[in-house]
Order: sequence, then C-alpha cells, then structure tokens
Amino acid sequence: MKIAVLPGDGIGTEIVAEAIKVLNVLDLPLEMESALVGGAAYEAHGHPLPESTLKLAKEADAVLFGAVGDWKYDKLDRPLRPEQAILGLRKNLGLFANFRPAICYEQLVGASSLKPELIAGLDILIIRELTGDIYFGQPRGRRTAVDGHFPGAEEAFDTMRYSKPEIERIAHVAFQAARKRSKRVTSVDKANVLETFQFWKDVVSEVGQQYPDVALDHMYVDNAAMQLVKAPKKFDVVVTGNMFGDILSDEAAMLTGSIGMLPSASLNASNQGLYEPSHGSAPDIAGQGIANPLATILSAAMMLRFSLNQPQAADRIESAVKDVLASGLRTTDIWSEGTTKVGTRDMGDAVVAAITKKTTKG
Repeated sequence: MKIAVLPGDGIGTEIVAEAIKVLNVLDLPLEMESALVGGAAYEAHGHPLPESTLKLAKEADAVLFGAVGDWKYDKLDRPLRPEQAILGLRKNLGLFANFRPAICYEQLVGASSLKPELIAGLDILIIRELTGDIYFGQPRGRRTAVDGHFPGAEEAFDTMRYSKPEIERIAHVAFQAARKRSKRVTSVDKANVLETFQFWKDVVSEVGQQYPDVALDHMYVDNAAMQLVKAPKKFDVVVTGNMFGDILSDEAAMLTGSIGMLPSASLNASNQGLYEPSHGSAPDIAGQGIANPLATILSAAMMLRFSLNQPQAADRIESAVKDVLASGLRTTDIWSEGTTKVGTRDMGDAVVAAITKKTTKG
C-alpha cells in the first residue's frame, strides 16, 4: 500500500509527523515516500507542485497531505502560490468528491461555542464537489499581475460553471453515503440568484428520483449557514458545490469545538484519495509544537478506510482518539478548565499509547 506523504508548510510538517507515527504502530504493509509541496516546493524547485511530486502522488494508492501556504508568498503571481498545489492535485488526480465529517465528540461538547444541547451528538457529513465551480471556471479577467496584485485594473471576474455529469456524479456519491447513514440529503444551492445553481438543483432532483429511499430537500446557502448555527443536528448529509462547500465545512468545523478536529478525504472515481486536515498551515504557530494533530490523525484513519481497504485499522485509530479525549488530554485549541494541556507530539504519543494498550490487551 503506497502512500505519498506531502507535509507542506507551516504546521503541516508537525501534524503529519504525528499521523505517520500512528500509522507505523499499526503494523501494516505501508510504503511511505515523502516529497515537497507548496511553499517548501517553491523554494526548492520554483513551483508549488513540481513534476516529481505530482508523479509520486499519481503512482500512490493514497496521499497524506499536511497544509500549504504562508503570508510571505502572497505577492507571488497566483499560479506560483502554495495553495495552487492542492488545486493542481485535485485536478490531476480527478479528486471530485470531498468528504468532511463534522462530529462533536462527547468529551468536547464544552469546547464548542454553541450550547451543549445544540451540538451534543452532532454527526454531519458535508460532501463538497471539488473540481468544478468558480475555482475552475474560465481564466480570470485581470491585467498583468505585479507582486500578486493588479495595479491599474478596472475589473476582475471569475466564471462559475458546472456540467451535468459533474453534478450527477457528486449527487450519486451523496445519496449513496446517505443510504449508510440516516437516509437524508440536503442539497445546498443559490438557485434563487444563480443560473448555475438552478441547474445544480434540477440535476440533483433528477438523480434523487433514483433513490426513493433517501429523503431530499433543498436549501439556499445563506439559510444553510444560519441553520448550521441555529439547529445543526437537523442535517445529516449535505451536498453542495465547491465554493459553498469550502465555506460551510469550515463553519461546521467550529461546531465541533475546533477546526483542529476536522479531517477530510478527497476521492476520485477509483477511490484513490488525498487525505488532509481541513485547517490551514497556521504559520503564526508553526514550530511551537502546539498544533492539534488529531484532524490529521483522523484523516489517516479515513485513508485506511476509503483508499486502503483497512476499516479495522481505521476503527482502531478512531477509538484511540476517543480514549485520549476521555482521558482529559487537550491541545491548546480544545483546552478547557479541568483538562490537561499537551503539545503536538504528546498528543500523537498518547494516541499511539492508546492503540498499543488495546493491542496488548487484545
């Protein structure tokens, strides 16, 4: 089982190291090879996604990704910015389906900014279409960039577009996922304003007719944003476009107490996937050893389940994370009075110890 390990920038190297530590203790036949991506790759190769890194990712069964970006690269022309690496990987690997589960662990109910009764037992799956929409529309209508900006320009535009096959395939993914859960899908759009999303709504409705056992409702994105805060447990599976999914999944992350708890999986039609935490590179805390590695560790569990066909190993990681949280260990982002604050490495070590303890007992 070949894994391309792309730590990236900022805290990416720290959190990926902890996920690798956890994977290594599982005693699985994993072949892991690392490569540079993002700002680190730009510094070494002059491009955020070098051909050698892309080749490694294409040949792997799965990609374990950290995070990319740093403020110091903001003046680069857009094609050379670190964030372009993740867009390039999505496009070249055909990673069209992004799974972002937002689960509020019992032990972290108090870490959420919402009332406990609103988020206790929360378990939402946001499915974001990943290779269409405004992020991959027609080239931007801008003048020549200088230091990443556009002096003298009087307009700029980005084109939002979706094709019927793109919408159909992500809708099928959502309905199939719902069949394994509570059989409810909410499709989020902006059909009252955007033709693109009236089209989205029509196509999702057509696909929904093939799943009579799954309830489908439609919701405008502004209302969905409000309902995620007002009554988040009314949702089960949420399917939406690239831009709306980007925003709503980060909002949902905060319901769980911290974006540091939110894993994600991006899959193509062959179940080859890229697995990464939903948060960014956090350059302001990089190197301090305080970042929460649990989102990355949980992303590694998703990798085992979806791409490497190792569901029991994934269960072991997820169970260990619950045990560690139950023991009271917390990184800074989820710390509260009465719990024990630990750093990145200590949290990773604790997950390893929880796995080892259960293995020994078993």
